[in-house]
Amino acid sequence: MTSLGGLIVILSSFLCLLLVLAFIKILHKLWWTPIRIQKLMALQGIKGPSYRFIHGNTKEISNMKKEVMGRPQLLSHDILSVVQPHIHSWTKIYGKNYLQWHGCRAQLVITEPELCKEILNNKDRAYQKREPTNIAKKLLGDGLVVTTEAEKWAKLRKLATHAFHGESLKSMIPEMVASAESMLERWTVYEGKEIEVYEEFRLFTSEVISRTAFGSSYVEGQDIFEILMKLGFLIFKNFLKVRVPGISKFFKTSDEIESEKLEKGIHASIIEMVKKREKKTMGGEKDSFGSDFLGLLLKANHEANENQRISVQEIIDECKTFYFAGQETTNTLLAWTVFLLALHTDWQEEARKEVLQLFGKQTPNLDGIGKLKTMSMIINEALRLYPPAVSVIRNVEREVRLGKLIVPSNLDVVVSIVAVHHDPQIWGQDVQLFKPERFSEGVAKATNNNIGAFLPFSMGPRTCVGLNFAITEAKIALSMILQRYAFTLSPGYVHLPLHYLTVRPQHGVQVMLHSL
Repeated sequence: MTSLGGLIVILSSFLCLLLVLAFIKILHKLWWTPIRIQKLMALQGIKGPSYRFIHGNTKEISNMKKEVMGRPQLLSHDILSVVQPHIHSWTKIYGKNYLQWHGCRAQLVITEPELCKEILNNKDRAYQKREPTNIAKKLLGDGLVVTTEAEKWAKLRKLATHAFHGESLKSMIPEMVASAESMLERWTVYEGKEIEVYEEFRLFTSEVISRTAFGSSYVEGQDIFEILMKLGFLIFKNFLKVRVPGISKFFKTSDEIESEKLEKGIHASIIEMVKKREKKTMGGEKDSFGSDFLGLLLKANHEANENQRISVQEIIDECKTFYFAGQETTNTLLAWTVFLLALHTDWQEEARKEVLQLFGKQTPNLDGIGKLKTMSMIINEALRLYPPAVSVIRNVEREVRLGKLIVPSNLDVVVSIVAVHHDPQIWGQDVQLFKPERFSEGVAKATNNNIGAFLPFSMGPRTCVGLNFAITEAKIALSMILQRYAFTLSPGYVHLPLHYLTVRPQHGVQVMLHSL
């Protein structure tokens, strides 16, 4: 009995030791490390709101956002105070660069163009993509947009570049035109009436990405789009939620369980699409997998060179990425551009004159699209005022010098695109006004050679690969709308930009449609 009692005492002591060690580890992560980083950055002049145990500043940020959403909004392009009210407030108090906390994770917010450029160009390879949350990974997988693995990224980037540039992009134009024709056919019943264009552009951009990237139609990809929308809502809902380290590994929230079910649904839909394409190829209907994005992915999956080959899971992840990113960004770009042109009818008329001069009543062609200078200026100004993405976040992998700062490892740097785009020191005192003429001599002149001041598609090696695709698609849609219609802002329009994955109009964009 004595030996048994001694064993129990030893086991109890061991368990107590384990609990003490676990407690010390959690305390180190939740208290000691944040306080150490806060002091380290303060010594370099970087201050910010105080770290709060476990939650960091997430509750403060959440309360600021709720307060903004509850107040009446003016028809103003000053959106920083609406979509990132915490950055708007804290940069005034603590300076252009400051420290905030997402749980126990330190975030260095950067709004100086030179430092933005340094981070995004990433010449020292110290700033890497941050590991996405569990739910976000269900939306985008480990594809081109989120992967942190250098070799994998280079391989996928090469594929995507081939799919959305040059001759491949040129071959997509007829499909973009056909999708715009279908949209405008729907619009005939709204002539002389109010139309909500945000939803119309969602359908249009979904159709374009389905046709050009996957050789299908919106109807065929509808299940995927609907699941992605549900996943997007779950990401938005959980964006500021913090889970206690250690405990989250053993307990799943209802939203995480729901996201797993949705992911399985996307997986099944894409696998079915892949099998259908492979069956056509095997049946001799085509001599290859096709020249669209899905075809190129399948070709890479059957590549003889093992270094160039991609897995079935990588095909699924890339499809998810382009179904979502290829649709969401252009959708918001078109909605905000039409809103701005409805508000500023003088610029709408200038754009229409240019379109009619280049195309007449004929459908747009590649040569003419490249000559749309006025429209390019308008689109750039729309992207400046209402950029699709509000921020770019990078993880500091090792201690690094950023400008004059020494930044410790395992800290996030947050480049606020909206703050930089709305900075009067860069753009002038008329920064909140819609003035496309800023871009009449190009981006460099518009930013006074602050290259890191215009970041609608990020910059550096991780610049959005779909940039040319999105701009071409937007120019085709806008040209075809301007050929047929004039539009003014509806009296029923309520201005409320919302950060929901992208900067979108919460209540849509209602315009009055007038046929020409």
